[in-house]
Amino acid sequence: MARRFALIDLGTNTFHLLIVELNADGGQQTLYKTKVPVKLGEGGISKGEITPAARERGLKTLAEFKEIMDQHGVETVKATATSALRNASNGPEVVAAIKEHTGIDVEVISGAREAELIFKGVQLAMEVGPKPVLVMDIGGGSIEFIIGTDKGILWKKSFEIGAQRLLDKFYPDQEQAIKPEQVKALRHYLQDHLQKLTSAVLQHQPEVLIGSSGTFDTLIDMDLAPQGITRDPNGSPDMSLALATFHRQYKELLQKPRPERLAIPGMLAMRVDMIVVACVAIDWVLEKYNLEKIRVSAYALKEGMLAELMQG
Repeated sequence: MARRFALIDLGTNTFHLLIVELNADGGQQTLYKTKVPVKLGEGGISKGEITPAARERGLKTLAEFKEIMDQHGVETVKATATSALRNASNGPEVVAAIKEHTGIDVEVISGAREAELIFKGVQLAMEVGPKPVLVMDIGGGSIEFIIGTDKGILWKKSFEIGAQRLLDKFYPDQEQAIKPEQVKALRHYLQDHLQKLTSAVLQHQPEVLIGSSGTFDTLIDMDLAPQGITRDPNGSPDMSLALATFHRQYKELLQKPRPERLAIPGMLAMRVDMIVVACVAIDWVLEKYNLEKIRVSAYALKEGMLAELMQG
């Protein structure tokens, strides 16, 4: 008997819904996929709370997800929440409101669990290979780093320095182009806050950066758009981004105010601000750890949940 599952990732910036059908023989088919820029962390993440407006946006989106799941005859729902709800003083109250309004049980997961699921999603997207790789997943609330091989995870950590937090701290006026001193301050902050990552990289020596979904997807879209290509949502989840392409994109993003960033082909409105600070972080990681290659996984946390379901 085929069974229908819904996987929901309540991220700090984006809510994701994936509906899949799993067959008895282990085959799976994606029936529906969407992402909504809820911005759950906006206005409150740096104060450790979910604002009333963000809470309402979250509830409205999940009510819409519930309707879609009902239309698809979903039997089992797995919903996880990450940094914004993990750290909000009113997180438990928001989780209770979600249950009351939509019937969806949300599990608030730890940063370590989030990192583990992201790596499983990446492994579903691509052959990781026997040499250590560094996986980077830039969320609105946290950034996960995982060092692993095709055998599994060697090291993992979630840092509460996601793009919404970095925006609030270093780049509050996003209408203007980011200033060189803001970039410098942000890089110093990363240097201070990522010391544990630096030690792990020294120990395991990864040479490749694997960027997981989000910002990295948008960088791929920006690379393809001038060639008149749109990424096929059913295409390969394993992509690569040339270092030279990233450096060109990064330079462009640093120099442009918001209206000009929005006009870049391939840019998503929901990423237009966070992508600036996210790229400062990517650039810092590439330079600091001498990484020679960027691969991009279209799969992340929700596909990690799917990988676990498929393993039964």
